[in-house]
Amino acid sequence: MNKEEISEIYNRPLLDLIYAAATIHRNNSDYSEVQISSLISIKTGGCSEDCAYCPQAARYHTGVEVHAMMKVGEVVELAQKAKNAGSSRLCMGAAWREVRNNRDFDRVIEMVTAVNALDMEVCCTLGMLTFEQATKLKKAGLYAYNHNLDTSEENYSKVITTRTFDDRLQTLHNVRRANLTVCSGGIIGLGETEEDRIEMLHTLCNLPHHPESVPINALVAIKGTPLENQQRVSVWEMVRMIATTRIIMPKTVVRLSAGRLEMSMAEQALCFMAGANSIFAGDKLLTTPNPSFNDDMQMFEILGLTARKAFKNEPAH
Repeated sequence: MNKEEISEIYNRPLLDLIYAAATIHRNNSDYSEVQISSLISIKTGGCSEDCAYCPQAARYHTGVEVHAMMKVGEVVELAQKAKNAGSSRLCMGAAWREVRNNRDFDRVIEMVTAVNALDMEVCCTLGMLTFEQATKLKKAGLYAYNHNLDTSEENYSKVITTRTFDDRLQTLHNVRRANLTVCSGGIIGLGETEEDRIEMLHTLCNLPHHPESVPINALVAIKGTPLENQQRVSVWEMVRMIATTRIIMPKTVVRLSAGRLEMSMAEQALCFMAGANSIFAGDKLLTTPNPSFNDDMQMFEILGLTARKAFKNEPAH
């Protein structure tokens, strides 16, 4: 699909766009099923990168303390708690620029093996990695790897200078070659234009295979980061992004990610109507606040949503 076609979809009258996305969603999956994922920061703070939105960058003064790598038992305990609450996927994030072949990576391999044994989809977001590292994670039982594009290629250097857009694409290539499912999306509210948003979606939908999961994040402006004064994006912008993503990638899991805490239940319902079928649940997304499990379960009951079971989206071959 070319950029002009995506732009035409993105710029449709909002109610027409939501209706089209809802129709496609219902034709391709059970619209009432929503995947509940949990996110654990297994190594927090001290990252050498300069992502302008991130409170874990060592160069910014955001109040995030540096914590060493968690122990395997701690992660398993949190994973079991998340599973008991309804999560079918556990994502483990580490504040690194890249995976290195050291004892920390060996411990991540142990974590992946242990959480996989709980019959949960295991996802990691560890920065850049090689094909060999991706293969090692796959053998340990990793199901998905998250590596967001964040924004368009043109806007990328305004947000991050410590790695390139092509570095991101190379990691996604390595992940796909290892036959892992790909989780890759972006953030809106970084100061980008609508054209940047369309360009990012164009890149994602023209990968050799659509990502199995596309998170759509609204920037949570953190004091101490270069983007601390950015205005919150509107729910209409989130709905427009989600609906466009749903239309151009009909079978992809579209995750309503960061920014949910500021949304009312009615606003989140619009996002689900527009095609979102995954959320991160739990009190924190790495270091930023998130709605509680109890609030989410109440929302599911009111909206008639059910928790999606694990392993319903196998990797493309």
